[in-house]
Amino acid sequence: MSSSGNKKPVFNEAALADQLRSVGLRPTQQRMALADLLFGRGNRHITAEALYSDALATGVNVSLATVYNALHTFTAKGLLREITIDSTRSYFDTNIDEHHHFYFEKSGRLEDIDRAHVKLTRLPEAPDGLSVSRIDVVIRVDG
Repeated sequence: MSSSGNKKPVFNEAALADQLRSVGLRPTQQRMALADLLFGRGNRHITAEALYSDALATGVNVSLATVYNALHTFTAKGLLREITIDSTRSYFDTNIDEHHHFYFEKSGRLEDIDRAHVKLTRLPEAPDGLSVSRIDVVIRVDG
C-alpha cells in the first residue's frame, strides 16, 4: 500500500485537483482529463488502451504513452490498483479498497469479489526482512 493511505479520489474539478495535489501530483490538463475519465464514471476496471480510446472519443489530446505514464503514476500514488492478469494484460481498478476479482477469460472482463467472500486460511511466511503488503486473488472463469 502506498504511503498516501486509502484516499478515495473525488470527482468535481476543484476537488479532483486538490486530490492530485494531496498526493504530490501537479494537476496538469492531461492528468485532470484522464482522472475525470477514470473517476467520474464510478468504479471501473480499465486497460490503458481502453482509457486511451475513451480519451480520444471525448476529444482529449493525449498519447498512449502519456496514458500509461498517468496510470502508473496514479497507481504509485495510491489512487488506482493495478491488477496484472498476465505478462500482456493489466487492468487499472478505481476501487482501491481491499477486494479480489473474477477474470472472465473469453470476454476479458474483470469483476469485483468482496474480500469477505474469499477465505485464506494459511499463507507462507514472507521472505526474511520483508512483509506481505497486499494479497490479490484473481479467479479465472470461462466466459
